[in-house]
Amino acid sequence: MKTIIHKLSDVQARLKAPKGQFNSFGKYKYRSCEDIVESVKPLLTEHGLALVMSDTIVETGGRVYVQATVTVSDGEAEVSASGFAREEENKKGMDGSQVTGAASSYARKYALNGLFCIDDGKDSDATNTHGKLQYQPERITAPPVENGKIKPQVDDETMEKAIAFIQNSKNPQQAYAMSVEKYTFTPEQDSELLETVNKTVVAKGAKSRAKK
Repeated sequence: MKTIIHKLSDVQARLKAPKGQFNSFGKYKYRSCEDIVESVKPLLTEHGLALVMSDTIVETGGRVYVQATVTVSDGEAEVSASGFAREEENKKGMDGSQVTGAASSYARKYALNGLFCIDDGKDSDATNTHGKLQYQPERITAPPVENGKIKPQVDDETMEKAIAFIQNSKNPQQAYAMSVEKYTFTPEQDSELLETVNKTVVAKGAKSRAKK
């Protein structure tokens, strides 16, 4: 009788998830959460596996994130993977529920990538404008303050150290939280850190499954 690890390994080896979406700014194709789910359903059914996805809203460093958990079960055992995405404070053309929904979809995609060993080279998908934004007036804001102290801005060296700190930590999410509490990151830097968290979680999960 095959264990759930053997079943999952077969699904991972045979899964072909097409890139059915197109980013008009970056001019490349990418796969969405829905593309992955539709492609993997027949393979899961073949092995008698059920797929369950759920979200949890978490707050880290004063920012709200969606933590998505994807679980595969055969009724006796299960294997899970998680992904994270930050809710944008302001997203033009979207209300609050749409912002949360977009973050959920992106986090679930990351979780699915981790569970089924899918590597996505280009992100963050349909909303990625690759710097090709329309002109917006520059906004001048006061630097963030933490406990009465101004948090320092991040230079390239500090950014590299933050990434290494997350990659080498036993708890990437906690390492990320500690970093954003100590320093002020730009939205681009924050996205890079969050992507590092996701990739590190995926890598650690793969190593854990390999040992089994």
